[in-house]
Amino acid sequence: MSRTFYRQLHQLLQQQAVVVATVVRTRGSTPREVGAKMLIPETGNPIDTIGGGAGEAKVCQQARSVLQTGKNQFVEIDLSGASQRPVEGVCGGWMQVWLERWSGEAAIDLAQQIVQQLQVGQPGILVTPLTAERSSYLVSSLPEVTTPVIRSAPSSPCKPLDTSAKGADASHLALLAPLPLPPVLLIGGAGHVAVPLAQIAHLLGFQVIVQDDRPDFACADRFPGGTVLWAQPIESIVELPPPARLYIALVTRGYQYDLAALQHLRQLLDPSFPRYIGMIGSKRRVQCVWQALQRSTGSSSWFNQLRAPIGLDIGALTPEEIAVSICAELIQVRRGGTGQPLSLGFNPTEWSIVHPPRSIPQSIQVSCFYEDSTWQHHQQQQQS
Repeated sequence: MSRTFYRQLHQLLQQQAVVVATVVRTRGSTPREVGAKMLIPETGNPIDTIGGGAGEAKVCQQARSVLQTGKNQFVEIDLSGASQRPVEGVCGGWMQVWLERWSGEAAIDLAQQIVQQLQVGQPGILVTPLTAERSSYLVSSLPEVTTPVIRSAPSSPCKPLDTSAKGADASHLALLAPLPLPPVLLIGGAGHVAVPLAQIAHLLGFQVIVQDDRPDFACADRFPGGTVLWAQPIESIVELPPPARLYIALVTRGYQYDLAALQHLRQLLDPSFPRYIGMIGSKRRVQCVWQALQRSTGSSSWFNQLRAPIGLDIGALTPEEIAVSICAELIQVRRGGTGQPLSLGFNPTEWSIVHPPRSIPQSIQVSCFYEDSTWQHHQQQQQS
């Protein structure tokens, strides 16, 4: 979850107890993924969502009980339409949500520590024992995790954890959520498109950097709070975030600035490549830049991943619409979408609902959440 989410949690905890609801298991088609969270305070409206509808209403209702009793618990949401109360939803799947009560000085300190580490980009892992007796805690590395089900850390952060420790049982379920370092969007150019682009990117959780050599354009009056402004030529940038977190959108005022930016970015990053790089412009402008690159650098494969013209084809005309088009492509790359209409090829008359079993077998499951919602699951079935 984002720094904004934990900042809101920290602010709420100053005045009241809060239930943090987290999706810990899913099956079939569900509105949110494992790791999605929402906040249910004692007073006031919930913050964020785990899917909305009657299923979320059920979670909020159960959260009131957790707020009163202090006993953390699971809530199951049947979205298959097979339950006795089909109004929970008809997405076709099943969700299990963990409700944990946060309150008191320890919770305030934990939320504040998470916010501070996210602010400076310091890694950490939020461990949530899925048991009524224990509360979440923060560690800097896997060996510090004290949940008994953890026996050893994986050699690679993308491998499942070993949960084969003797004596482990369902009471030692744990959810591991490494603090997500935000993706960074570098916007080259601070013109008309850059303003709504920065605004929307902020809403999407990007850390935004705007570069333009015109101080009157790259100024705080035009961009949302939190935007890093670089009112210097792009050649003055000497260091960039790690390529895996870096997205670049070139929306400069002329192809010569695009050319200078691409040449400089290549010098900084090559042989690595950012997660995304796109350039605005007509096909003619893109062709001019490409031909100039060929003359100056030869047939460099580094530029082959350049997305130009930038954005998805939604018929955008205004700066705001163009910004939406660009952000849609950013989401597509970040989340691994196709960019196709969800309705394409869907025939509801041929769709059948697969009902999940009424009872879920006991299991040991350690869920590891990595950046960009990549989850690794490892289950060891326990015979009852």
